[in-house]
Amino acid sequence: MRWPGTGDSNKRRKTIRFLIILLIIGVTVGVSSSVIQGFLAQSDPLKVCIEDRNTPYKMSVTLELYIDGNKADIPANIGFEGPIDGLLESDCQHALYTLTDDGTIYAEWEEEYPFEIGHFLWTWKSFPYKDMNDSETRVIVDGKETDEGIHALLKHGSVYRAEFYSEGFDESQESDFLPPDL
Repeated sequence: MRWPGTGDSNKRRKTIRFLIILLIIGVTVGVSSSVIQGFLAQSDPLKVCIEDRNTPYKMSVTLELYIDGNKADIPANIGFEGPIDGLLESDCQHALYTLTDDGTIYAEWEEEYPFEIGHFLWTWKSFPYKDMNDSETRVIVDGKETDEGIHALLKHGSVYRAEFYSEGFDESQESDFLPPDL
């Protein structure tokens, strides 16, 4: 089979040279992009580990989580990566984390940062946010519903209640309006 541009040896040489130059440009752009993104992410509290950083800005909030009307547990050790031993030492601790399963969320960073509930859900890698219906999501801060949803800012000492409903969740299935069987 003859490929276009490879019949004549001169054209073949030009085509191969063009492909090599294109490959070099593609690899250069890819590596440069990765290096620049890595450099910029060093100051992003949502992407870096905080063990070796001085983090004087600290806060804690309480989150009550409800999925499809049922209270959901928030597990301990969210925000820790790698093996965790009995002393809670891990390979990486993120700026948003939990230590216990009582719903207390801790946040730490080098300076004041506008942490949001959504940031915590992003840190909690196994939370099924993509399966939730955004139009049904409610966030209540200290007893008052907020229009900001998961973008509600975390405030030290506040109590948050987040209510999520799965896509396709039908509340009518939860209630039986028929008379009981006799």
